[in-house]
Amino acid sequence: MSLAVVREALVRLVGEGLADRLPNRGFAVPEYSDRRWQEIAEARRTVEPVLLRLSIERGDVDWEARVRAAHHRLARTPAFAPGEGAYYTEAWSEAHRRFHRTLLEGCGNPVLLETFDRLWTASELARRWSAHRNPDRDGAAEHRRLEEAALSRDADTAAAVLTRHLTLTATGLTDPA
Repeated sequence: MSLAVVREALVRLVGEGLADRLPNRGFAVPEYSDRRWQEIAEARRTVEPVLLRLSIERGDVDWEARVRAAHHRLARTPAFAPGEGAYYTEAWSEAHRRFHRTLLEGCGNPVLLETFDRLWTASELARRWSAHRNPDRDGAAEHRRLEEAALSRDADTAAAVLTRHLTLTATGLTDPA
């Protein structure tokens, strides 16, 4: 493989927050940083409720059907593989991402959705750590409330439920002092 191709791939990973560029030293995997994860969580809590409000305002019946279908798939996809403990399966993780993105797609703004995609990618590892640290969390109930609020077109409740959902994930990442 060409060095230029590898360098381009690494630059893209830096752009997505999945690698760090070290001046005059190359690239590295980002170090765990509670501050970094909290900053990403803050960005998601700022951006996603706004997109959800726009989706509720602008989304049509097709959007509603996609939200219902995405939630159904999420609810029916096994979260854990037998014997693997509190680590989510790839199928569940993809259904989870798809549900959250579908909720926001009704906004109709591709630039805002690209922002969501970048933040989701940057937060995925942290979300998995949070789930591992909080195995008793009832994420299924949180997702059900989120779907219900969005489909009932209750923007205030939906935004509050989403903000709480994201906050619980972020809180699960803080080390007890």
